[in-house]
Amino acid sequence: MSNPLEQFIVKPIIPIEINGIDFSFTQSALWMCIGVACTFLLMSVTMRKKANVPGRWQNLGEVFYEFIASMVKDSLGDEGRKYFPLVFSIFMIVLMGNLLGLIPYSFTYTSHIIVTGALALFIFILATIIGFARHGFHFFSLFLPEGTPVLLAPLMIVIEVISYLSRPISLSLRLFINMVAGHTLLKVLLGFTGALTAAFGIWGTTLGLLPVLISSALIGLEVMICFIQAYIFAMLTCVYLRDSIHLH
Repeated sequence: MSNPLEQFIVKPIIPIEINGIDFSFTQSALWMCIGVACTFLLMSVTMRKKANVPGRWQNLGEVFYEFIASMVKDSLGDEGRKYFPLVFSIFMIVLMGNLLGLIPYSFTYTSHIIVTGALALFIFILATIIGFARHGFHFFSLFLPEGTPVLLAPLMIVIEVISYLSRPISLSLRLFINMVAGHTLLKVLLGFTGALTAAFGIWGTTLGLLPVLISSALIGLEVMICFIQAYIFAMLTCVYLRDSIHLH
């Protein structure tokens, strides 16, 4: 049985090195491009006809649109309309990365902390810039909840600052850990089938059906987790933007 962690190794497709710095085009970059292309193709197909009575494909596009639009409105109010393209793009990028990784011989780019960390850091910096742009130095009031006793103020400020600075860490680790754990478990269980067959022949094949059945159930669970993790990532993006806009 092959190493279940081997699927997470980044390998160059087009080696490029400039002044000792590696700029190689990897399979991770390739699947990111595929993820963007699939998102563009999906939305293009679903929104192509725009019929008054939507068909199946248009229904699918409208489900995604209304789902994210509702999330943004509930979190940010009517003012959040301008942030809809950002939240929708983040949701689809994460979702495509999660789902495409379930295809055999593909690559799950959301299983790498550098990818999830870059997305989380971008959201964190953007939310902070928006907060200062809207409120100036009054943005620092976010770190001192209203009504906090004077004696507890220093402790609360430290706790709130640490909590705020840990946002990109928790946001990136949550997605990264879930994708690595799920895909590793699937690889291990599917690998048992081949190992049992090689060791025990026809009896091994029979025994190997059990991991296959379990893996089939886990694939369904993993698809659900892919949607849940994309939803959580998008929802927390809305929460961070809401704090920067409304200082709640």
